[in-house]
Amino acid sequence: MMEDSDDEDESLPIEIRARKEEARRKAIEKLSQLEEEDARKQQGLLEDEDEEQDMVLPISGEALKQTGIELSTIKERIDNSVRILSDFKTYAKPGSTRSDYLERLKLDISNYYGYSEFLIEKFLSIFSVAETMELIEKNEAPRPTTIRTNTLKIRRRDLAQILINRGVNLDPVKWSKLGLQIFESQIPVGATPEYLAGYYMLQSTSSLLPVMALDPQPNERILDMCAAPGGKTTHIAQLMKNTGVLVANDVNKERLSSLFANLQRMGVKNAIISNSSGTEYPRLMGGFDRILLDAPCSGLGVISRDPSVKTDKTQKDFDVCAYTQKKLILAAIDSLKVNGILVYSTCTISVEENEAIISYALSKRKIRVVESDLPFGEPGFTNIGGKIYHPSVKLGKRYYPHRHNMDGFFVCKIVKVANEENQDEEKDAGKKRKADENFGKSENGKKKEKKEKGDHAPKPDKPQKKGNKDNNTGKEVKPVQSKAKKQKKDNVEVEDKVEKVEEPVEAKPSKKAKATESKAKETAPTPEVESPAPKVNKKAKATPTKVELESPEAKPNKKAKATESKPKEASPKAKQSVKKASPKQTPTKKTARA
Repeated sequence: MMEDSDDEDESLPIEIRARKEEARRKAIEKLSQLEEEDARKQQGLLEDEDEEQDMVLPISGEALKQTGIELSTIKERIDNSVRILSDFKTYAKPGSTRSDYLERLKLDISNYYGYSEFLIEKFLSIFSVAETMELIEKNEAPRPTTIRTNTLKIRRRDLAQILINRGVNLDPVKWSKLGLQIFESQIPVGATPEYLAGYYMLQSTSSLLPVMALDPQPNERILDMCAAPGGKTTHIAQLMKNTGVLVANDVNKERLSSLFANLQRMGVKNAIISNSSGTEYPRLMGGFDRILLDAPCSGLGVISRDPSVKTDKTQKDFDVCAYTQKKLILAAIDSLKVNGILVYSTCTISVEENEAIISYALSKRKIRVVESDLPFGEPGFTNIGGKIYHPSVKLGKRYYPHRHNMDGFFVCKIVKVANEENQDEEKDAGKKRKADENFGKSENGKKKEKKEKGDHAPKPDKPQKKGNKDNNTGKEVKPVQSKAKKQKKDNVEVEDKVEKVEEPVEAKPSKKAKATESKAKETAPTPEVESPAPKVNKKAKATPTKVELESPEAKPNKKAKATESKPKEASPKAKQSVKKASPKQTPTKKTARA
């Protein structure tokens, strides 16, 4: 320090002024360089090295920390990308493409706000780049706290005065007769004596819209298909003035406790709680005047209250939600009476869960979309992302956080025109289910009857075979059992007698009998050629034949009697003659001679 001071003392005043002027000039040059650099950054004219560094920005937070890049730098880069993409021709760097900037923007948003790239692409498919950033930034801010006055117990003006006296800063919601917006409160709004007494319900402003579109009336039959935790259900009950019948259904049994508690606290007396799948309601009960279907969804409209949606949702989740919503909306329509009203609502802004579902219902059922009579809202999409939807879908209302300062919502009002004759899968499934139940009942009934009767139950009577046993063989002869066979009766009797004669007599035929038999075979006519019946002489008449025995008046001669009484003594000639005779053939000459 002493040496420096000595040098300054030895220098001339003019030299000291020159050194100070040089230092001032260098400082001005450095400042001008910094200003130029900032100006170039604002215009998007960055150097190549900086551009390459931006494009290789890692996605994970840990890798981001390793690079040493600050969040403020990423935010500046996001703003710069948005500005360039909003007017690409003016601000884009020569040689770069729009897709390059979009990829860099998605990476930056993912790192800065914590969204998945899939969800960012979903937003960019609906909104522009600038509006997407407005939506994302609005999701980071909390929504206004609102309450709904329970007119079953108190008027809104009286409730507002009570809360103001407790130090609550509030203001009435302009487009609602029941809503109050809370700006500041010295006590928790959900723990006041008025809340516990059921004077109001903590509820977002967007949740008031579906019930306003439904417009319940006293003494009606109304179904809230997905009711828990009961905010919209209690709203419907108070508009019904505790009259009529209100069915509050929810498929999740664990959520019924909160539903029951809210109904009891708010003084609802006309509600019935059920725990069933909404798709079963056409079979359980129907004929409702109005139905509210606040369908389960992906929740893209309530990210400010549920930040897990940023990273948890995938395309599979959207597909599963859309499939469930299609089944529920068809079941809700089938549960309505003709000219009944259905309000379909979701807390999401995705197209496949809103306009696509309404278009699907229009193609499957006889319905029409009507005006919801809501005071504000954006119209539904009819053509987006290369997909065209039914023109009446534009009557639905969309609500966005960055435009309406409320949760993202979709509301559509539908009127049932007529009953559908062929109700597709639900009707076929119901028939199949009933058929299975009936089949099960019939099988159980058969088993029960078997058990009651036991194994020794008498079997149905079968005609028993009765007949005369042959003396030699012991075989039974079938008797004639019906009157319809009268013409064959005589033939059967003859056959019985012939069988007795035909029984073999263990006596060898003589040589003459063999010769007679061989001649008879040679002279006998073939059965295929019908020859005129030969004249039978008187000697042939003496031998009994089947034709003669068929008539009841015919009396057998002595030889026939002897043959019947003594079958064992029958001669071979008689045996041969009987074999050759038949009811349909006339006796031949050889048979007559025999």
